[in-house]
Amino acid sequence: MKIYKIKVNGKSYRVELETIEQISTAPVEEKKKEESRKIVSNEGGKQVVSPIQGQVVNIKVKVGNKVKKGDVLLIVEAMKLENEIVSIFDGEVTQILVTKGQNVKANEPVVVID
Repeated sequence: MKIYKIKVNGKSYRVELETIEQISTAPVEEKKKEESRKIVSNEGGKQVVSPIQGQVVNIKVKVGNKVKKGDVLLIVEAMKLENEIVSIFDGEVTQILVTKGQNVKANEPVVVID
């Protein structure tokens, strides 16, 4: 056992700490990190999905637009915050699967890019 003297808010305290020789812990299950955006292959293109549930408040692209990785495709509002859904690859927008005002679920396809 070790004895320490500590001071808290100007007052001294004497603390005794016991040394533990062996420590055992229960195994902890690792949580898998989920991707924020997924790509689903589709005949004629790849689907970009919304990583969150919310309401589509703005669509920034039109069918036929060329997009690059990182370009904003649409805005989804969740819990009063506007979240940008961005393209995760280069290509051409071939389909927009949602409309302004529509509610989307997490992992729901929103845009197809070829």
